[in-house]
Order: sequence, then structure tokens, then C-alpha cells
Amino acid sequence: MLELALTHRSFSYEAGGIPTNERLEFLGDSVLGLVVTDELYKKFPDLDESRLSPLRSGVVNMRALAQIARELKLGEYLRIGKGEEATNGRDKNSILADSLEALVGAIYLEYGYIRCSEVILKWIGSAIELATTQGAG
Repeated sequence: MLELALTHRSFSYEAGGIPTNERLEFLGDSVLGLVVTDELYKKFPDLDESRLSPLRSGVVNMRALAQIARELKLGEYLRIGKGEEATNGRDKNSILADSLEALVGAIYLEYGYIRCSEVILKWIGSAIELATTQGAG
């Protein structure tokens, strides 16, 4: 499952169409959004949707997710094609963020929601704190 989570479509094209991380990315995106939404909902019971939504966007966006992926050194483990390798694909925000979402999807499938949410909150806890101190006041 981990290998699949780290397999970018550019690698698949060059390897004869092996499965990619896109389905896991699709799942992980939703799980990530749910975990962050749940945390913000509990943390700020008096805020309405118009205030919670921008807070969530501050945490769950391509740049923030790519930064977490960099901290985890996820780029070192990606299976990417030669073209992406040549254009520094291992450090592209979009590829890193998508791969992090795929990793979340894999963790969710392997370990379930509770364990996955613990991992996510460990990764993004400081981002939630920063977003809430900047945006909740």
C-alpha cells in the first residue's frame, strides 16, 4: 500500500501503466478534510461556517501540505517518471501535496479513521494552531 501511495502517474506511464496513487489521493483528500474540519469544529464551538471554512483552507492547501511532505522527506521516496525527475518533480508542491494525501488514504485504509486522525493531527497540529491564532481572533 505504501508503494502505491508513493507512485506518481508519470512513473506509471513509463512502467507500462501500473496503478498510481491517484485513487488513494482522492480518498486521502477527503479524510484529511474531515479530520481538520472535525478538529476545528470541536476547538471553536462558537464559530460559524463563514469563519471555520477559511481556517480549514489555511491548513489544508497545496502549499501547507507540500511543506509537511518536505518535513517528512516524502520526495525522497516518490516513484516518479524520468521527465518529472528531470524537472525537479520531487520538490514540486503539487506532487508533494498529492502524495501526502495519497499517504493519508493509505494510512486510513490500513489502520482506520482513529489512528489516521492521530497521525494527521500530529503532522498538522502546529498548522492548526497557527491558523487559529491568526484567523479566529
